Amino acid sequence: MGVRLAGVRKSYRRRGEVLAGIDLELTPGRPVLVVGGNGTGKSTLLRIAAGASAPTAGSVTGRPRVVGFLPGRVPASTRMPARAYLRHMAAVHGVRQDAGALLGDLGFSGDLDAPVARLSTGNVQKVLLVQALGCGAGLLVLDEPWSGLDAGAAAALDRLLAVAAATTAVLVADHTGRAAQQAGAAVFRLSRGVLAPEAVAPPGAAHTVVELSCPGDPAEALRGLPDVRESWLGVGSLTVRVPVDRGDGLLAAALARGCSVLSVRREEARR
Repeated sequence: MGVRLAGVRKSYRRRGEVLAGIDLELTPGRPVLVVGGNGTGKSTLLRIAAGASAPTAGSVTGRPRVVGFLPGRVPASTRMPARAYLRHMAAVHGVRQDAGALLGDLGFSGDLDAPVARLSTGNVQKVLLVQALGCGAGLLVLDEPWSGLDAGAAAALDRLLAVAAATTAVLVADHTGRAAQQAGAAVFRLSRGVLAPEAVAPPGAAHTVVELSCPGDPAEALRGLPDVRESWLGVGSLTVRVPVDRGDGLLAAALARGCSVLSVRREEARR
């Protein structure tokens, strides 16, 4: 039995209705990916699924006692030292957490006795992922879990999620395209408060690979780029992979955000 969202609506006084009757079922073996532009309500939907926010109308049933939740914003409790924060979150969930093993898998390289908020962006993300992945959850709700990760950590997260999804319901919001590659993944697009299924490009489809140099935080730039299937962070660069018919739109969006285009290439079908 899984988690079911039925007729979920959410309205705010200033923004109006953000979610307009969402029906969604989350079951082990079928990770669910939600995509959509900024401000479309993806984080709101994930917070409601995780139990961190209440819907204006509708219901969420079947939610397990323990939910592994990676929020889209760094929680205030990350002023705690990383080691103490992980112990605190394990106590909240009522579990004994093997944080060391998961931190090693993700390539954590910071100081566990330093406040989480003082760690690098990548190490902060790794600590937050560990508290979500290591709590023995029956439901994982992850808002942009690959954000800020280097290539090695991103690949490790791919493997950890694949293992978790076999026995755990998983709901992910993701701009990198990596979640769509998870076995059995179902992709939905959230637009104007409505959630609709979206076809995943077949493995044999051609793609355009674009290398960019963007001002500010590359992870923030990535959030504003449409149709990204995969992304990689390099030294001073951001590389993204999109379906070949979406390349022009991606380039236009990148230039509008002030990014410089370092290279563009076509990647033929993967065999």
